[in-house]
Parts: sequence; structure tokens; C-alpha cells
Amino acid sequence: MIAKTEMLIRRPVADVFEAFIDPAITTKFWFTKSSGKLKAGKQIRWEWEMYNASTEVDVKEIERNKRILVEWGEPDRRTLIEWTFTSRADKTTLVSITNSGFQGNPEEIAQQAINATEGFTFLLAGLKAYLEHNIKLNLIADRFPD
Repeated sequence: MIAKTEMLIRRPVADVFEAFIDPAITTKFWFTKSSGKLKAGKQIRWEWEMYNASTEVDVKEIERNKRILVEWGEPDRRTLIEWTFTSRADKTTLVSITNSGFQGNPEEIAQQAINATEGFTFLLAGLKAYLEHNIKLNLIADRFPD
């Protein structure tokens, strides 16, 4: 089972791609801290300080302005996340995110896929608001306010 979501971002592909590579941008709409920029073969730590949560991210592959593939999660429940960036003639970008490799019984796998789809949808909505309108929606921080 995989989780998938996608959204059109009305910005050139280079801008959208860089928003996921450079934590100085990504922290405006997703995680709050990162140990560095994404680079193939590198391990990065992402933190969500409001939840006292973090994860180690192993960067598997990067194709500039086209694709990012990482592995993340708990040591015994790692999953793959793939971002693909499709540049369009009108200088917009279609971003697709898939999350795969869920583990557990069928009910646990289904719940993980639902949670991932929801989370990555919030992520893309926050990205869209930030890149298109310079608005920080705080969707990730406000998802679980207590």
C-alpha cells in the first residue's frame, strides 16, 4: 500500500524543488529544525519542536528539479518518501509525494497510509500558501494544538 498526494504549485520547478532541499525554506511550512540541506548519501535530522519529535532521514537519491527519494521513520518502521516535480509550460510545478513501505498488520498499514496522506496533504497546502503568497499557515503546528 502507498500513500500519495499531489498539488499544483504556481512557481517554477527550481523554486519548488529548492523549498524541499533547503531547510531555511522548508522550516517555513513543515519541520522546525534540520541538521542540513538534503544531499544524496547524507543523513539529516528533522525536528518538529512543538511536538518534541524528530526523525533521521537518509537521502537516497536526488535528481535536481525532478526527484527526491528519502527513507525515514522509526528504526523498525522505516518508509520511503518520493517527491517528483513536473515542470509545466506555464512555469508552474506539479508536486507528487508518495510514501511506501508501511509495516504491520493490514489495519496498521491502512492507518499509516491514511495518516501519511493527510500529513503530506497539509505539507503541500502549506508549501503552496508560502511559495505563492508568502503566508505561513502553520498547518503542521496547528494540526495537534494540544
